[in-house]
Amino acid sequence: MRLLFVIALICACHDDPPLTYPTVAHLDQSKLVLGPGDKLSLTVYYGAHSINATYTLDSSGMISVQFIGDVAANGKNVEQIRNEIRDRLSDGYLNSPIVSLTIAELNSLTVSVSGMVLKTGNLKFTPGMTIVDVIAQSGGFTPMARKNMVKVTRVVNGGPQTQTFKLPVEMMSDGERPTFPMMPGDEVFVPERPW
Repeated sequence: MRLLFVIALICACHDDPPLTYPTVAHLDQSKLVLGPGDKLSLTVYYGAHSINATYTLDSSGMISVQFIGDVAANGKNVEQIRNEIRDRLSDGYLNSPIVSLTIAELNSLTVSVSGMVLKTGNLKFTPGMTIVDVIAQSGGFTPMARKNMVKVTRVVNGGPQTQTFKLPVEMMSDGERPTFPMMPGDEVFVPERPW
């Protein structure tokens, strides 16, 4: 009887989360909402001339562009900012400017980590980041971490709804399961194991 109890306890303690979770990130950098600290590269072509500049959004989310001055970039995506710069430059400053704006560095987007890791808090999001990267940047698991039931909560379509994934991070780091790509704003929670 005692042996059956021990076997049942061991079986109950084994984590084997579902196999279904996203393995590809559908991240369109041009749609990311920018904030203070993000860096942008701007090129403006007008006639035979061009302007090249790099800007960092200040604490209020502003950049100061040659000819037109301050442009509010906080809370906007690259396409919205590019269109505003083009429209303002076309309005009496330059004749038919061609404006190229790209993200040079993302600093305002984060992923939060809590639970059984050595360092909790926010991490800088970088495109291509995986859950294994997040755990590594958090100093790794504590001895009591439930490594194959890590929870990631993600906001769906920018709305109030969220989706939660239970992930086998230890299996991923061992190559037994495909990795999980992170998205900006993801919340990672590493639970404590019950045994």
